[in-house]
Amino acid sequence: QARALAPQVAETDAIRFLVGTQSLKYDNQIHIIDFDDENNIINKNVLLHQAGEIWHISTSPADKGVLTTCYNKTSDSKVLTCAAVWCMPKELESGSHESPDDSSSNPQTLELLCHLDNTTHGNVACVLWEPMGDGKKIASLADNHVLLWDLQESSTKAVLSSSATLEGKGQLKFTSGQWSPHHNCSQIATANDTAIRGWDTRSMRQIFCMENAHGQLVRDLDFNPNKQYYLASCGDDCKVKFWDTRNVHEPVKTLEEHSHWVWSVRYNHSHDQLVLTGSSDSRVILSNMVSISSEPFGHLVDDDELSDQEDNHHEEKNKEPLQDSIIATYEEHEDSVYAVEWSSADPWLFASLSYDGRLVINRVPRALKYSILL
Repeated sequence: QARALAPQVAETDAIRFLVGTQSLKYDNQIHIIDFDDENNIINKNVLLHQAGEIWHISTSPADKGVLTTCYNKTSDSKVLTCAAVWCMPKELESGSHESPDDSSSNPQTLELLCHLDNTTHGNVACVLWEPMGDGKKIASLADNHVLLWDLQESSTKAVLSSSATLEGKGQLKFTSGQWSPHHNCSQIATANDTAIRGWDTRSMRQIFCMENAHGQLVRDLDFNPNKQYYLASCGDDCKVKFWDTRNVHEPVKTLEEHSHWVWSVRYNHSHDQLVLTGSSDSRVILSNMVSISSEPFGHLVDDDELSDQEDNHHEEKNKEPLQDSIIATYEEHEDSVYAVEWSSADPWLFASLSYDGRLVINRVPRALKYSILL
């Protein structure tokens, strides 16, 4: 069984995903999945994660071998969700096209770099790396705290640099969060219950709040990588919503394509009109949200690049914004899809993970790819 999926962010040449297992009986593992797209082969390496069942994985933007996990640990008959920074063995850091023969019989172990000490803060929901950073700054969401950490001494020590606490009535536990790549990476968005909040990482003050962003629990968030202020959210009301954080009263757009809770939403890193969602209706949906993307009129060409014959044709084409649409619904999973992720090496490739441990790798349909590029 598995819920945790992450692309290896610092690996931009090989197509690589990490999957974490959730087992109470056996030692848990992180599976390093390499996809060789020329030969359509998936290779797998296994690393032992003996600390406990894995709920969340995220990978360093700067160092291929470094990752964080959130995992369950039982102590004094209480279950605590902890977080730690790990390092994978040197030989497994970069993508390889061969699976070692002895990997299943003799898996290697992750090396612990440091714990994010949460004895006072409660259960960790997720860990976020500063986007485009040097891999030295991370944030963790623990119960109702946002905690910023500095990783020192080549990540073997995590020092708490600042924190904020969510106060008020109701369910204050954070369920997920995302670090914005815009505004000098000074904003983090968090989800708790039905609300979405923005925090300024410099002052640790709240900067925006959508009180009832969803009718039920908000499960996941993602920032548009190419258009500042834009943010996608999904939740237990089966909806996916797109927000402009300058107007917190209503979403810019709402999608209602799933028939059960939506667990995961992800913007494509290069072509932000492509949005992936995964749900416990066992489906993955790829949407083309072009009207609210950074290129609502498609790819605009400078006038001086066109010859005279092309001119007339070009003007007709660019008069109206393109229409949003559902590109494809993928139904290869038989269980709840808890995570969807785009590859950090190939913008047209994505992976989805369902609870039964099935990982499916798909491509954006070729016709759409060329209509975006050409």
